[in-house]
Amino acid sequence: MNLDIREMEFGETSLVIDYFYASSIEQLDLMGIDPSRMPTKPVWSNIFKTLYATPLAERAALMVVWRLDGRPVGFSSCDRIVIGNRAHMHLHVTEPELRGRGIGTECVRRSIDFYFERLQLKQLFCEPHAYNTAPNRALQKAGFRYLKTYKTVPGPMNYHQAVTRWMVER
Repeated sequence: MNLDIREMEFGETSLVIDYFYASSIEQLDLMGIDPSRMPTKPVWSNIFKTLYATPLAERAALMVVWRLDGRPVGFSSCDRIVIGNRAHMHLHVTEPELRGRGIGTECVRRSIDFYFERLQLKQLFCEPHAYNTAPNRALQKAGFRYLKTYKTVPGPMNYHQAVTRWMVER
């Protein structure tokens, strides 16, 4: 079993779009996603095209693909980036049969190292839906420290929800 992570290439961004569009209503709800707020596939593709045309120092996000034996099994993204200081990460295991088997935790560990090195971070935050136990458990096992649980609208595709704020620092 060969697990690796690396920066996602533009040609791989369909993994993200397809993941969200293939997710059930129940899975989207567990992530706090309002399907009516998701961009259409062409709009989303153009958002990624613009993102990848922007130099890293000016990018709104950085994407990482997680691969097991050469095939994508998940991804992470990092946004609200302040290079040399802090950023917020997101995590998704795209293969349902691999969830709950520790792969997400190991991918998060490796993503932490990648983000800290690539963005020269001091702090990395993550705020999953408070009732989605899998990412909360993975973050804790990967070394994140619990800060608080509070209600917010975490992003443009989300509805108002309880989130759990986690942080790791170096």
